This record gives sequence, structure tokens and C-alpha cells, in this order.
Amino acid sequence: MPIIETHQLTKEFRLPVKSPGFAGAVKHLFRPKHRRLLAVDHIDFAIEEGESVGYVGPNGAGKSTTVKMLTGILVPTSGKVVVRGLDPHRQREANARNIGVVFGQRTQLWWDLPVQESFRLIGDIYDVPAETFKRNFEEFIELLELAPILATPARQLSLGQRMRCDLAASLMHSPGIIYLDEPTIGLDVAVKERIRRFIKRNNRERGATVLLTSHDLGDIEDICERLIMIDKGRILYDGPLHEIKERFGQKRVVHFLLHEYPRSGHESGNGVVRRARALLPELAADSIREADAFNLSVEFNASELTASEVIGRLLQVLPVADLRLEEPEIETVVRALYEGRLKFEEPDR
Repeated sequence: MPIIETHQLTKEFRLPVKSPGFAGAVKHLFRPKHRRLLAVDHIDFAIEEGESVGYVGPNGAGKSTTVKMLTGILVPTSGKVVVRGLDPHRQREANARNIGVVFGQRTQLWWDLPVQESFRLIGDIYDVPAETFKRNFEEFIELLELAPILATPARQLSLGQRMRCDLAASLMHSPGIIYLDEPTIGLDVAVKERIRRFIKRNNRERGATVLLTSHDLGDIEDICERLIMIDKGRILYDGPLHEIKERFGQKRVVHFLLHEYPRSGHESGNGVVRRARALLPELAADSIREADAFNLSVEFNASELTASEVIGRLLQVLPVADLRLEEPEIETVVRALYEGRLKFEEPDR
């Protein structure tokens, strides 16, 4: 059975509409006007225990609003959300014991207390048994390299240090579900990698269910196996991450490094390009290009030709010293979908 389930989940906000200045404020006081903002629009999804799910979309798509309804911070306008059999906003305390939450823009650490004291307070709030707290405390300090900053007040931490501490704090009570809303925002590469390893370990070794929202699609690709794409409050895609690449990322480029000898004597570089085009008549003429005297690039659609076909044909006649296959990154594919350059349609069954 799913441990997180939504049915027609909807959140609508009423935003004030008023003219600028004092006159506008007075007019709004006596004749208020509002506009309707549908942040989450009748969405359905179910997440099984132990899954790692990326929840992605552009700014304003409804990602954070969804997470806040799953945690019980926001009350749905309509629809249903169930987390481990609980209604999050009606049973907030019971729900809080099952979940760990990290919001990249907010901290749960006490601003003037040393980090280790914040951890102990969190352990007391959740009634974490002493043995469990000690085990988690020691493990998280080692994995996230927190020992040098345990005595440092939260207000003196750098962004990367604070995010690592917040991640440890959110998991100190061993929750089975982890919500991560932009956990690596603004961090350098080394800190991102450390946090990604920590999240993957909790998912794969402890069996924690992870729902991750991030604008850094490197986080999604590294951590998650399933992708839910949302835009304008509605789900565009829900399925395996690899399927997005297979269905929408069909463009491939093979880069060939050639020996020098085709460039001398009777055959010019143009002759090599002509030979390649003759062997790959399915491709448009501008799909085969020379970058310089020794480099040839062949662009093709993987739904029409496989990489092995392209490489196999050219290896028969071209003096290839080395080659490299360039495949699309998930970031490129997702961006193209949001910009309307790719249209999502259900595949034929």
C-alpha cells in the first residue's frame, strides 16, 4: 500500500488586488477585491515505501505548496491527502513523528544555541530513546563531517554548514519519510556531493522514503529513480526518470577523432564528410560536421538509428583513433518540456 497518497488534491489562494499608494489601501479597505490563484490543481499520485521521488517544476508550479500540504502546514482547499494513514493537517503531531523536513530557505536550529544543543533539544521534543539518539548523533556527525562545528551557534554557520546541520536535525528521530525542498540551494559542489551521498544512504540502507524538490536537476538525477513533473499546479508526467530520457531525449551526437592521413594526398576533409554522408543517407546533410581538421561530429535521432549502427558504419571506412557518445542530460530534456519545445503525450500502449 502507498504510504503517501493524494486524490484530487487542490490548494487555492485568494490574493488581494489593490491600487498602489495610500488611496489604493483605503479603497481596498472599504471595497476589497481579490483574485484567485490555483496553486495546486486536482493532483493525484501515490508513493510506495522506500521510493526516492523527484518532484520538479518551474518557479510557481506548486511544488512547495504540495510539500506543505503533505506536512500539514497548509490545509487543502479540496481533495484528500493521506500520509501513513493520517490526515496531515488534522493529525499534525502524529504526522510529524513520521516525517523529516528540510526547507532550504528555513532552519529548524535555535539561532543562538550551539548546534549540538539544538540536536539534543530536537531529540527531547520527539522523545527519541537515548540509545537511538546516540547512534544517530554519532553517525550523522561522521557522515556529514559536523564535528568541527558542533559547538558553533547556528547564527555563525555558513550556508553549507547550516544545511548539513538541518539535514541531520530533520533525521534525528529516524523518520520513515523525508521531504526535501531545495536542500542544496546555493551550495558548492563539495557540499552538494556530501549531502547527496547522505540522502542516498538513508534511502537505500535505512529504507527511508524520499520526496525531493530541487531546481538542481543534478540532485534529481543522482538521487531519484522516479520523476513527477508539475507545472501550473498540474502533473505533466509521473514515471521512471530514465523514461523521460528515452521518450524525449532522442538526440545523440557521436564525436570522432580521426587520424591525420585522410587529410593528406588524394582526399580532402570534405571527402571524409562526403563519405560519412554516403554511409548515413538517413541523416540530413548538416547532421555531419567537421569541427576541425581531425574531428567529425554526427548528430542523429536514437529512435531512427542506434548509436551502434552509426559507429559501426563509419568505423568500416574512416580511420578513427577515438570516439565519444554524447547523450542528453535530464536537465536539457526537462527544460525543453517546460519551454514548450517538446510536447508530452502518453505513449501508445
